[in-house]
Amino acid sequence: MTEKILCVDDEQNVLDAHRRGLRKQFQVDTALGAEQALATLQSQGPYAVIISDMQMPGMDGVKLLAAVRERAPDTVRMMLTGMTDLETAIGAVNEGNIFRFLTKPCPPDALARALSAGVEQYRLVTAEKELLDKTLRGSIKVLGDVLSLTNPTAFGHASRARGLVQKLCQELNCERAWEGAIAATLSQIGCVTVPPDTLDKAYHGRKLSADETQMLAAHPSVGQELVANIPRLEGVAQIIAYQAKHYDGSGTPEDSVAGKDIPLGARILKVALDYNTLKWSGIDDIDVMVKLRERSGWYDPDVTKALEATIGFEEAFEVREVGLKDLTASMTLAEDVRTDDGMIVVGKGQEVTTSLCQRLRNFSRKRHIDEPIRVLVRADSRSPAVARS
Repeated sequence: MTEKILCVDDEQNVLDAHRRGLRKQFQVDTALGAEQALATLQSQGPYAVIISDMQMPGMDGVKLLAAVRERAPDTVRMMLTGMTDLETAIGAVNEGNIFRFLTKPCPPDALARALSAGVEQYRLVTAEKELLDKTLRGSIKVLGDVLSLTNPTAFGHASRARGLVQKLCQELNCERAWEGAIAATLSQIGCVTVPPDTLDKAYHGRKLSADETQMLAAHPSVGQELVANIPRLEGVAQIIAYQAKHYDGSGTPEDSVAGKDIPLGARILKVALDYNTLKWSGIDDIDVMVKLRERSGWYDPDVTKALEATIGFEEAFEVREVGLKDLTASMTLAEDVRTDDGMIVVGKGQEVTTSLCQRLRNFSRKRHIDEPIRVLVRADSRSPAVARS
């Protein structure tokens, strides 16, 4: 077995006996008391199983295993003690969520069987968690790929928002920043129902007709319905649903939710999306902030303050023009990549990756791509450039 087991007791001779009796079947570490056990968990974990004595000075076994549950919830927790009273057993199960409760003296074969069962339980829990994580990541990637292929303009808008949302979440010390990042990535998935020319007008800040405004207003609810079907993304779906909601309660959806009752991720996403719409229509940062401030009641003041502190990151970049062969993963697209007949291949704001470079080069073998391509690069970058703006 490659998974590790940690035995905890306040008597060294007991720990030595555990190590001798179990070393042929398990990879065993020991800790003399609860304090050393928590330090060992921090420095040498993770552990598949932690088995602890009950009576120890300072922190007893029940409190130790409860602390382990908080710090390493996947670790299987077991109790080995000479105390056989019912109250101790109930306390151990309720506070530490104990997998097995064994009493001293415990025959070596019984202890080994219990530890084997604990390791198997750990494998089941971690395997299920890994499967869920891979399924979740795969579902998000599929939705992002669908949006990228069907509407690169919308995908570019979402990509730009994602980078800013991550910075704002960091500035605001958000506890569930991962939800905000995923919500930004999928924020425009509902735009698969909106014509590309309408989106192009909206993202460049041009006036929409009444019908176009209505179509665009519906995309957050469409996105919510799509994302809500993915397990563990209920919070993300709510953020997407409220991405167009104003802080004063106006906007969509038309309900009574307002102020701090709007999900924090949605308040952040609203600022990021509106900032990028103004920014990528060619307006300078100072003018963008002026326009945002003019929209009284639209934004959470805390988020706009975080934006003011965050947009300084943009100063480290400059716009350059490069050829298709000179695109590298250190760049971000500063404009849409189009064919010579005007078809958008990749939306502006998307980060350049190795796979994207390969995709564009393969595409250029069949269709001509307009060059040079305008990109954002770090000011100190030595990336090749045709010209600078």
